Amino acid sequence: MYLSMMLIAAVVAYAATWGARLIGNRLELFAPIRSRDMHSSPVSRLGGLGIFAGVLVALVLASQSFFVKDIFRGNHAPWGVLAGAAVIVLVGVADDLIDLRWWIKLIGQGVAALVVAVWGVRMTIIPFIPEPITFDSDPVNVIVTALLIVTTMNAFNFIDGLDGLAAGVAIIGGAAFFLTAYWVHRNAPILDRSDLATLLTAVLVGSCLGFLPHNWFPSKIFMGDSGAMLIGLLMASAGVVSTGQITSGLYDRVNGIPTIIPILLPFAVLFLPLLDLGLAVVRRTAVGRSPWSADRGHLHHKLMDIGYSHRTAVMLLYMWTAVLSFGGLAFAVYQWQIVLAVDLFATLVMGLVTAWPYLNRRNADAQP
Repeated sequence: MYLSMMLIAAVVAYAATWGARLIGNRLELFAPIRSRDMHSSPVSRLGGLGIFAGVLVALVLASQSFFVKDIFRGNHAPWGVLAGAAVIVLVGVADDLIDLRWWIKLIGQGVAALVVAVWGVRMTIIPFIPEPITFDSDPVNVIVTALLIVTTMNAFNFIDGLDGLAAGVAIIGGAAFFLTAYWVHRNAPILDRSDLATLLTAVLVGSCLGFLPHNWFPSKIFMGDSGAMLIGLLMASAGVVSTGQITSGLYDRVNGIPTIIPILLPFAVLFLPLLDLGLAVVRRTAVGRSPWSADRGHLHHKLMDIGYSHRTAVMLLYMWTAVLSFGGLAFAVYQWQIVLAVDLFATLVMGLVTAWPYLNRRNADAQP
């Protein structure tokens, strides 16, 4: 059933993105080309509407479908997440069309995150060894959840700089997240194996799969801030749901280090976006600029600066996402000592591959 919802989301997102392309091109709803942009001709930024359409239709149908409808029974969380998604898409579209001031957009992000935290899902526990930290205060739960969602939205927004990059990262990372959540619930000794985190990642992956053909280099439409922030909101919401299941005993059945798997995997999936976000904040504040001011210093820019082509840089970041996310997934299946050794080796290999053009150029420059 999850795969059916994924397929529905993909078909709807593909068709809706096609419609957004036609509307954007006919009405010439193009944002100005900025100095940091990697394209030279006007492209519509309404792709986030296509992704949201896929999510919306899939979740509404899921609420009436066999098996997964149990997720919605007596549970307002899915609708709270969908309401927050609608808010952030509206904020994103406004920013894509009229370029909102950074603080206005941040307020919009905060409102969307609060909608999810108040009516949707909440972070009630932070996993630590040997004992997790729990929050007994509703205001603290809401604030922590909102901050996590806002951070994740900005991380995905920052990484959305090359054709197909953000959508592909969401597909790869979301697939690892989906497989972990599904595997855990499929093998759990419980009667109701339906799970909101599994459903959210399924429709997210499906929607991005439907959008990606339109966004592959050379892109015919961009997802814009609306799409990137929507992906971040859904990914963070799925992570909050999984983290809240630690005390349920579900993750006691997995191998390795089960108590931190729900929080380990989302951070593994989001490592590249969060790293890019952190480096951008440090880089900009170090020269006295606002952390939200734009520049051309993101990871994808650096890869192209050292010699990678547009497509090769995207594929390389796909590979990094696969290593990190599926490396995190492996902790749920195999013993952590084996997984850690393999992950470290894979990271070393990827590091050498990534730096190869730079090292090769330095070697050539050093020779007489």
